[in-house]
Amino acid sequence: MEIGKLLSLMVDKDASDLHLKVASRPVLRIDGLLITQEDFPPLTAEDIESVFGQVATREQRDTFLRERELDFAYSVPGLARFRVNALQQRGTISLVFHLVPFDVPSIDELELPQICKELILKPRGLILVTGPSNSGKSTTLAAMINYLNENERRNVITIEDPIEFLFQDKKCIIHQRDLVDDARSFAIALMQALRHDPDVIVIGEMRDLDTISTAITAAETGHLVVGTLHTIDAAQTIDRIIDIFPAIQQRQIRLQLSQVLEAVLSQTLLSRIGGGRVAAFEIMIASNVIRRLIRDEKLFEIPPNLELGSKEGMQSLNQALLDLVRRNIVSAQEALRKSSNPAKLQELLPV
Repeated sequence: MEIGKLLSLMVDKDASDLHLKVASRPVLRIDGLLITQEDFPPLTAEDIESVFGQVATREQRDTFLRERELDFAYSVPGLARFRVNALQQRGTISLVFHLVPFDVPSIDELELPQICKELILKPRGLILVTGPSNSGKSTTLAAMINYLNENERRNVITIEDPIEFLFQDKKCIIHQRDLVDDARSFAIALMQALRHDPDVIVIGEMRDLDTISTAITAAETGHLVVGTLHTIDAAQTIDRIIDIFPAIQQRQIRLQLSQVLEAVLSQTLLSRIGGGRVAAFEIMIASNVIRRLIRDEKLFEIPPNLELGSKEGMQSLNQALLDLVRRNIVSAQEALRKSSNPAKLQELLPV
Protein backbone atom coordinates (compact mmCIF):
# COMPACT_ATOMS: atom_id res chain seq x y z
CA MET A 1 0.00 0.00 0.00
CA GLU A 2 1.34 3.46 -0.96
CA ILE A 3 0.96 5.99 1.84
CA GLY A 4 1.60 8.96 -0.48
CA LYS A 5 -1.92 8.91 -1.93
CA LEU A 6 -3.53 9.02 1.52
CA LEU A 7 -1.27 11.82 2.74
CA SER A 8 -2.00 13.88 -0.38
CA LEU A 9 -5.72 13.32 0.20
CA MET A 10 -5.26 14.43 3.79
CA VAL A 11 -3.67 17.72 2.67
CA ASP A 12 -6.24 18.25 -0.12
CA LYS A 13 -9.14 17.85 2.33
CA ASP A 14 -7.44 19.98 4.99
CA ALA A 15 -7.63 17.11 7.49
CA SER A 16 -5.75 17.38 10.76
CA ASP A 17 -5.28 13.63 11.26
CA LEU A 18 -5.29 10.33 9.38
CA HIS A 19 -6.15 7.09 11.22
CA LEU A 20 -5.06 3.70 9.90
CA LYS A 21 -6.28 0.57 11.71
CA VAL A 22 -6.58 -3.07 10.70
CA ALA A 23 -10.04 -4.10 9.42
CA SER A 24 -11.12 -0.44 9.09
CA ARG A 25 -11.10 1.93 6.14
CA PRO A 26 -8.81 4.99 6.41
CA VAL A 27 -10.39 7.73 8.53
CA LEU A 28 -9.68 11.48 8.28
CA ARG A 29 -10.37 14.02 11.02
CA ILE A 30 -11.79 17.08 9.28
CA ASP A 31 -12.89 20.09 11.36
CA GLY A 32 -12.79 17.85 14.42
CA LEU A 33 -15.04 15.14 12.94
CA LEU A 34 -13.91 11.61 12.02
CA ILE A 35 -14.82 10.92 8.37
CA THR A 36 -14.44 7.37 7.00
CA GLN A 37 -12.97 7.30 3.48
CA GLU A 38 -15.39 4.97 1.71
CA ASP A 39 -13.38 4.95 -1.53
CA PHE A 40 -10.71 2.82 0.16
CA PRO A 41 -11.04 -0.85 1.16
CA PRO A 42 -10.64 -2.00 4.77
CA LEU A 43 -6.97 -2.23 5.69
CA THR A 44 -5.21 -5.52 6.36
CA ALA A 45 -2.36 -6.12 8.80
CA GLU A 46 -0.06 -6.37 5.78
CA ASP A 47 -1.24 -2.94 4.54
CA ILE A 48 -0.42 -1.30 7.88
CA GLU A 49 2.95 -3.04 8.13
CA SER A 50 3.77 -1.88 4.59
CA VAL A 51 2.91 1.74 5.47
CA PHE A 52 4.94 1.55 8.69
CA GLY A 53 7.89 0.22 6.71
CA GLN A 54 7.63 3.12 4.26
CA VAL A 55 7.61 5.91 6.87
CA ALA A 56 9.77 4.55 9.74
CA THR A 57 13.52 3.99 9.73
CA ARG A 58 15.12 0.70 10.75
CA GLU A 59 16.02 2.18 14.15
CA GLN A 60 12.46 3.42 14.67
CA ARG A 61 11.00 0.02 13.77
CA ASP A 62 13.39 -1.65 16.22
CA THR A 63 12.28 0.78 18.94
CA PHE A 64 8.65 -0.04 18.19
CA LEU A 65 9.32 -3.76 18.48
CA ARG A 66 10.75 -3.18 21.96
CA GLU A 67 8.32 -0.56 23.26
CA ARG A 68 5.12 -1.39 21.31
CA GLU A 69 4.62 2.36 20.74
CA LEU A 70 6.47 5.14 18.96
CA ASP A 71 6.31 8.88 18.16
CA PHE A 72 8.28 10.24 15.21
CA ALA A 73 8.17 12.81 12.40
CA TYR A 74 7.86 12.07 8.69
CA SER A 75 8.25 14.54 5.80
CA VAL A 76 7.02 14.40 2.22
CA PRO A 77 8.98 16.96 0.14
CA GLY A 78 6.69 19.53 -1.41
CA LEU A 79 3.68 18.33 0.60
CA ALA A 80 3.95 18.59 4.41
CA ARG A 81 5.43 17.18 7.58
CA PHE A 82 3.57 14.71 9.75
CA ARG A 83 3.78 13.73 13.40
CA VAL A 84 3.26 9.97 13.46
CA ASN A 85 2.15 7.87 16.41
CA ALA A 86 2.32 4.09 16.20
CA LEU A 87 0.94 1.72 18.81
CA GLN A 88 0.09 -1.94 19.00
CA GLN A 89 -3.53 -2.97 19.55
CA ARG A 90 -4.90 -6.51 19.46
CA GLY A 91 -1.57 -7.71 18.11
CA THR A 92 -1.54 -5.33 15.11
CA ILE A 93 -0.11 -1.89 14.35
CA SER A 94 -2.32 1.21 14.47
CA LEU A 95 -1.06 4.48 12.98
CA VAL A 96 -2.12 8.12 13.28
CA PHE A 97 -0.60 10.85 11.08
CA HIS A 98 -1.00 14.44 12.32
CA LEU A 99 -0.50 17.17 9.70
CA VAL A 100 2.21 19.77 10.35
CA PRO A 101 2.43 22.36 7.53
CA PHE A 102 5.88 23.39 6.28
CA ASP A 103 4.98 27.06 6.70
CA VAL A 104 4.76 28.25 10.29
CA PRO A 105 1.46 30.14 10.73
CA SER A 106 1.47 33.63 12.23
CA ILE A 107 -0.34 34.77 15.36
CA ASP A 108 -2.65 36.91 13.21
CA GLU A 109 -3.38 34.12 10.71
CA LEU A 110 -4.47 31.85 13.57
CA GLU A 111 -6.49 34.65 15.19
CA LEU A 112 -4.65 34.11 18.46
CA PRO A 113 -5.00 36.68 21.27
CA GLN A 114 -2.78 39.68 20.58
CA ILE A 115 -1.28 39.35 24.07
CA CYS A 116 0.66 36.35 22.71
CA LYS A 117 2.95 38.86 20.95
CA GLU A 118 3.65 40.70 24.19
CA LEU A 119 4.22 37.54 26.21
CA ILE A 120 6.76 35.89 23.89
CA LEU A 121 8.91 39.04 23.92
CA LYS A 122 9.28 38.98 27.72
CA PRO A 123 12.92 38.70 28.84
CA ARG A 124 12.36 36.06 31.51
CA GLY A 125 9.74 34.01 33.35
CA LEU A 126 7.50 31.00 32.72
CA ILE A 127 4.70 30.91 30.11
CA LEU A 128 2.46 27.83 29.90
CA VAL A 129 0.26 26.85 26.95
CA THR A 130 -2.24 24.21 28.04
CA GLY A 131 -5.17 22.21 26.74
CA PRO A 132 -6.24 18.65 25.89
CA SER A 133 -4.54 16.60 23.18
CA ASN A 134 -5.04 17.93 19.63
CA SER A 135 -6.20 21.33 20.86
CA GLY A 136 -3.54 23.20 18.87
CA LYS A 137 -0.96 23.84 21.61
CA SER A 138 2.01 23.08 19.35
CA THR A 139 0.66 25.37 16.63
CA THR A 140 0.14 28.23 19.09
CA LEU A 141 3.65 27.71 20.43
CA ALA A 142 5.09 27.70 16.90
CA ALA A 143 3.30 30.93 15.99
CA MET A 144 4.68 32.63 19.10
CA ILE A 145 8.23 31.45 18.37
CA ASN A 146 7.84 32.64 14.79
CA TYR A 147 6.85 36.11 16.04
CA LEU A 148 9.87 36.18 18.35
CA ASN A 149 12.09 35.07 15.45
CA GLU A 150 10.89 38.04 13.38
CA ASN A 151 11.19 40.68 16.10
CA GLU A 152 14.02 39.95 18.58
CA ARG A 153 17.57 38.62 18.58
CA ARG A 154 17.48 35.67 20.99
CA ASN A 155 19.11 32.26 21.30
CA VAL A 156 16.18 29.80 21.33
CA ILE A 157 16.44 26.10 22.20
CA THR A 158 13.42 23.84 21.69
CA ILE A 159 13.03 20.32 23.11
CA GLU A 160 10.32 18.38 21.26
CA ASP A 161 8.95 14.85 20.97
CA PRO A 162 9.11 14.79 17.98
CA ILE A 163 10.09 18.04 16.21
CA GLU A 164 7.02 19.38 14.41
CA PHE A 165 7.34 22.83 12.80
CA LEU A 166 10.76 23.53 11.30
CA PHE A 167 12.19 27.03 11.87
CA GLN A 168 14.68 28.97 9.79
CA ASP A 169 16.84 31.49 11.64
CA LYS A 170 15.67 35.07 11.05
CA LYS A 171 16.66 37.37 13.88
CA CYS A 172 16.92 34.46 16.34
CA ILE A 173 19.25 31.48 16.48
CA ILE A 174 16.91 28.49 16.89
CA HIS A 175 18.20 25.06 17.94
CA GLN A 176 15.61 22.25 17.72
CA ARG A 177 16.26 19.03 19.65
CA ASP A 178 14.32 15.83 19.04
CA LEU A 179 13.78 13.76 22.17
CA VAL A 180 14.69 10.50 20.41
CA ASP A 181 17.41 11.52 17.97
CA ASP A 182 19.06 14.41 19.85
CA ALA A 183 18.35 13.90 23.56
CA ARG A 184 17.55 11.18 26.08
CA SER A 185 14.87 12.93 28.13
CA PHE A 186 13.21 16.31 28.57
CA ALA A 187 14.88 16.78 31.95
CA ILE A 188 18.42 16.00 30.71
CA ALA A 189 17.95 18.05 27.53
CA LEU A 190 16.67 20.98 29.59
CA MET A 191 19.66 20.83 31.92
CA GLN A 192 22.05 20.75 28.97
CA ALA A 193 20.18 23.64 27.30
CA LEU A 194 21.04 25.83 30.27
CA ARG A 195 24.73 25.40 29.37
CA HIS A 196 24.18 26.46 25.75
CA ASP A 197 23.79 30.19 26.41
CA PRO A 198 19.99 30.25 25.93
CA ASP A 199 17.68 33.23 26.13
CA VAL A 200 14.51 31.22 25.50
CA ILE A 201 13.84 27.53 26.19
CA VAL A 202 10.77 25.84 24.69
CA ILE A 203 9.68 22.54 26.25
CA GLY A 204 7.32 20.45 24.13
CA GLU A 205 5.75 18.85 27.18
CA MET A 206 6.36 19.38 30.89
CA ARG A 207 5.50 15.83 31.88
CA ASP A 208 7.50 14.93 35.01
CA LEU A 209 8.90 16.25 38.28
CA ASP A 210 12.48 16.70 37.05
CA THR A 211 11.42 18.65 33.95
CA ILE A 212 9.03 20.94 35.84
CA SER A 213 11.56 21.55 38.62
CA THR A 214 14.34 22.42 36.17
CA ALA A 215 11.99 24.63 34.14
CA ILE A 216 11.11 26.67 37.24
CA THR A 217 14.81 26.97 38.11
CA ALA A 218 15.60 28.11 34.54
CA ALA A 219 12.90 30.79 34.75
CA GLU A 220 14.27 31.90 38.14
CA THR A 221 17.77 32.33 36.71
CA GLY A 222 16.76 34.84 34.05
CA HIS A 223 15.56 32.74 31.10
CA LEU A 224 12.21 32.79 29.34
CA VAL A 225 10.77 29.27 29.53
CA VAL A 226 7.73 28.32 27.44
CA GLY A 227 6.12 24.92 27.88
CA THR A 228 2.93 22.92 27.43
CA LEU A 229 0.79 20.89 29.82
CA HIS A 230 -2.26 18.69 29.29
CA THR A 231 -4.53 20.68 31.60
CA ILE A 232 -7.81 22.39 30.79
CA ASP A 233 -7.62 25.68 32.70
CA ALA A 234 -5.30 27.96 34.67
CA ALA A 235 -6.30 26.82 38.16
CA GLN A 236 -5.88 23.15 37.24
CA THR A 237 -2.50 23.96 35.67
CA ILE A 238 -1.19 25.52 38.89
CA ASP A 239 -2.63 22.64 40.89
CA ARG A 240 -0.99 20.02 38.63
CA ILE A 241 2.44 21.64 38.90
CA ILE A 242 2.31 21.91 42.68
CA ASP A 243 0.87 18.42 43.19
CA ILE A 244 3.68 16.73 41.28
CA PHE A 245 6.10 17.74 44.05
CA PRO A 246 6.36 15.94 47.42
CA ALA A 247 4.20 17.53 50.13
CA ILE A 248 7.25 18.81 52.01
CA GLN A 249 8.29 20.92 48.96
CA GLN A 250 4.90 22.28 47.94
CA ARG A 251 4.96 25.45 50.00
CA GLN A 252 8.32 26.42 48.52
CA ILE A 253 7.13 25.59 44.98
CA ARG A 254 4.07 27.81 45.43
CA LEU A 255 6.36 30.68 46.36
CA GLN A 256 8.72 30.05 43.43
CA LEU A 257 5.89 29.63 40.94
CA SER A 258 4.19 32.83 42.13
CA GLN A 259 7.42 34.69 41.40
CA VAL A 260 8.35 33.27 37.97
CA LEU A 261 5.00 32.61 36.30
CA GLU A 262 4.06 35.15 33.63
CA ALA A 263 0.96 33.63 32.04
CA VAL A 264 -1.16 30.55 31.43
CA LEU A 265 -2.95 30.25 28.08
CA SER A 266 -5.51 27.41 28.12
CA GLN A 267 -7.02 26.65 24.75
CA THR A 268 -9.68 24.53 23.11
CA LEU A 269 -10.63 24.10 19.44
CA LEU A 270 -14.16 24.67 18.14
CA SER A 271 -15.83 24.05 14.79
CA ARG A 272 -16.54 27.26 12.89
CA ILE A 273 -19.89 28.02 11.32
CA GLY A 274 -19.34 27.20 7.64
CA GLY A 275 -16.30 24.96 8.19
CA GLY A 276 -12.84 25.10 9.69
CA ARG A 277 -11.84 25.45 13.32
CA VAL A 278 -10.99 28.29 15.69
CA ALA A 279 -9.30 28.35 19.10
CA ALA A 280 -10.84 29.85 22.24
CA PHE A 281 -8.53 30.86 25.08
CA GLU A 282 -8.71 31.27 28.81
CA ILE A 283 -5.96 33.78 29.62
CA MET A 284 -4.40 34.17 33.05
CA ILE A 285 -1.77 36.87 33.46
CA ALA A 286 0.34 36.74 36.61
CA SER A 287 -0.81 40.04 38.13
CA ASN A 288 -0.04 40.86 41.74
CA VAL A 289 -3.43 39.46 42.73
CA ILE A 290 -2.87 36.18 40.87
CA ARG A 291 0.62 35.80 42.37
CA ARG A 292 -0.87 36.26 45.85
CA LEU A 293 -3.60 33.67 45.21
CA ILE A 294 -0.98 31.12 44.12
CA ARG A 295 1.19 31.86 47.14
CA ASP A 296 -1.73 31.74 49.60
CA GLU A 297 -3.26 28.48 48.24
CA LYS A 298 -6.43 30.21 47.04
CA LEU A 299 -6.64 28.77 43.54
CA PHE A 300 -10.44 28.64 43.78
CA GLU A 301 -10.40 32.44 43.55
CA ILE A 302 -8.59 32.45 40.19
CA PRO A 303 -11.67 31.99 37.90
CA PRO A 304 -13.60 35.05 39.15
CA ASN A 305 -10.42 37.14 38.97
CA LEU A 306 -9.96 36.19 35.30
CA GLU A 307 -13.37 37.66 34.50
CA LEU A 308 -12.47 40.89 36.31
CA GLY A 309 -8.94 41.16 34.88
CA SER A 310 -9.66 42.41 31.36
CA LYS A 311 -7.45 45.48 31.88
CA GLU A 312 -4.45 43.15 32.38
CA GLY A 313 -5.44 41.09 29.31
CA MET A 314 -7.17 38.27 31.18
CA GLN A 315 -10.35 36.44 30.22
CA SER A 316 -12.24 33.32 31.23
CA LEU A 317 -13.01 30.59 28.70
CA ASN A 318 -16.70 31.49 28.87
CA GLN A 319 -15.90 35.10 27.98
CA ALA A 320 -13.91 33.89 24.96
CA LEU A 321 -16.71 31.53 23.88
CA LEU A 322 -19.35 34.24 24.29
CA ASP A 323 -17.32 36.57 22.06
CA LEU A 324 -17.09 33.91 19.33
CA VAL A 325 -20.86 33.35 19.44
CA ARG A 326 -21.61 37.09 19.33
CA ARG A 327 -19.34 37.46 16.29
CA ASN A 328 -21.17 34.57 14.60
CA ILE A 329 -17.95 32.52 14.33
CA VAL A 330 -19.24 29.50 16.28
CA SER A 331 -22.72 28.32 17.16
CA ALA A 332 -24.14 28.57 20.67
CA GLN A 333 -24.40 24.76 20.77
CA GLU A 334 -20.70 24.36 19.94
CA ALA A 335 -19.73 26.94 22.57
CA LEU A 336 -21.82 25.17 25.24
CA ARG A 337 -20.24 21.84 24.27
CA LYS A 338 -16.74 23.21 24.87
CA SER A 339 -17.49 25.25 27.99
CA SER A 340 -16.24 24.05 31.38
CA ASN A 341 -19.25 25.81 32.95
CA PRO A 342 -22.08 25.53 30.37
CA ALA A 343 -24.81 26.55 32.85
CA LYS A 344 -23.16 29.91 33.41
CA LEU A 345 -22.47 30.40 29.71
CA GLN A 346 -26.11 29.64 28.92
CA GLU A 347 -27.15 32.57 31.11
CA LEU A 348 -24.87 34.91 29.13
CA LEU A 349 -25.80 33.78 25.62
CA PRO A 350 -28.26 35.93 23.65
CA VAL A 351 -31.78 34.51 23.57
